[in-house]
Amino acid sequence: MGKERQGEVFETNIPQRLDRLPWSRFHWLVVVALGITWILDGLEVTLTGSVSGVLQSRAGLGLSDGQIGEAASVYLVGAVLGALGFGYLTDLLGRKKLFFVTLGLYLVATGATAFSWDAASFMVFRFLTGAGIGGEYAAINSAIQELIPARFRGRTDLAINGSYWFGAAAGAGVTVFLLDPRLFPPDIGWRVAFGTGAVLGLGILVLRRFLPESPRWLMIHGDVPAAEAIVGEIEGRVRDSAGTLPPVPEGRLRLRVQGHVGLGAVAVALFRTYPRRAFLGLALMGAQAFLYNAIFFTYALVLGHFFQVPAGKVGLYLLPFSVTNAIGPLALGPLFDSVGRKPMIAATYGISGLVLAAGGWMFAQGSLSAISLTVLFSVVFFFASPAASAAYLTVGESFPLETRAMAIAIFYALGTAVGGVAGPMVFGHLIGAGGRLPLFHGYLFAAALMMGAALVELAIGIKSERRSLESVAAPLASVEAGS
Repeated sequence: MGKERQGEVFETNIPQRLDRLPWSRFHWLVVVALGITWILDGLEVTLTGSVSGVLQSRAGLGLSDGQIGEAASVYLVGAVLGALGFGYLTDLLGRKKLFFVTLGLYLVATGATAFSWDAASFMVFRFLTGAGIGGEYAAINSAIQELIPARFRGRTDLAINGSYWFGAAAGAGVTVFLLDPRLFPPDIGWRVAFGTGAVLGLGILVLRRFLPESPRWLMIHGDVPAAEAIVGEIEGRVRDSAGTLPPVPEGRLRLRVQGHVGLGAVAVALFRTYPRRAFLGLALMGAQAFLYNAIFFTYALVLGHFFQVPAGKVGLYLLPFSVTNAIGPLALGPLFDSVGRKPMIAATYGISGLVLAAGGWMFAQGSLSAISLTVLFSVVFFFASPAASAAYLTVGESFPLETRAMAIAIFYALGTAVGGVAGPMVFGHLIGAGGRLPLFHGYLFAAALMMGAALVELAIGIKSERRSLESVAAPLASVEAGS
């Protein structure tokens, strides 16, 4: 059977069939094969922060404080542009095709970073690495939400996004080992550190071959036979591991086959049809991006400037951050499905902002050591981690299927451009200024953004827990009964 004809109306129950499935080995495959994206991103961010001291030395590239912050911002600029470009292609060509393109770009670019010879080459390779990771975000978040049953979607999305911190923990641990001059020469250890990202990503290329294209994406593009075949295959795999399947709920979607949705239609859907959701997505994305990128990209500089922590020991201080960031989504994630999105998102954003403001004040007073500051920030990130993951969850759930990848890309890009790109650069120069007070002002601003996002969520957040994606935002191709 060929594809449905343009404009033809058809009925399908593909979403109902996917959402009623019990958890199975297939869903674990989705988690592992796609969750690697956040592990790689966490590894990259932590590596850059952990080796920043070495990069400033003669054994590194002789970078200044400002250039360290600029390198972090360049990585994020690449991620922004990669998200936009590959996000568009993800909605046009499908989720699965982009899995391999974006991961391949990341592998080549991060491997090339290990061979950087000066500040300019380092910046270029960091830009390309970021582009690969940014492209992954759109394709991966779309696929996760479209393949995972509705009642598990919140906790699964948070857990996968939270896996970023397993990568961060790996980066922190690896650098403690590789930056030990007794084991590796200083001019070699940091290069090997960046090579670990490429090695980690190679195996996942094979694993992703066992993931199907999103049946929802195929359905909306009119390739119903292929979508039905994939759903049947998924049901078979789930039945083999979980036993008897629940009955399919009644009701079918009526859709009209249409061509690829252009950028104009995407803009209308995001900013005219759902303007409140667009503002909510920008508030959540921007706040968490500023908080995370400002603190993580520059914490090694804080430890060195204010607490005289040796560059080779920085990873030991970043490791507790990684642990609490990984635990937060796992511990609190189920509550996003049971208690609900709005109260949990508001609580996690608000609490993390309050604790950060208090910790920043104590830092400015000089009452914290490197260890106590790390402990306090670890508490901040226990709550901020599920908050940040929920930002991606919210954006992915809030808009029609045809625009999902592009919506994630746009709001990731806007949030990162507003909060992420500016954060490391501003904090790098605040640290370079010398005193504690300027840095406290930076922490206070980040805290205010988080608390402001909590208020926005309370005011206009949506209740999407345990609901099908199509009921939260009807597809653009949907047809009213009888029309």
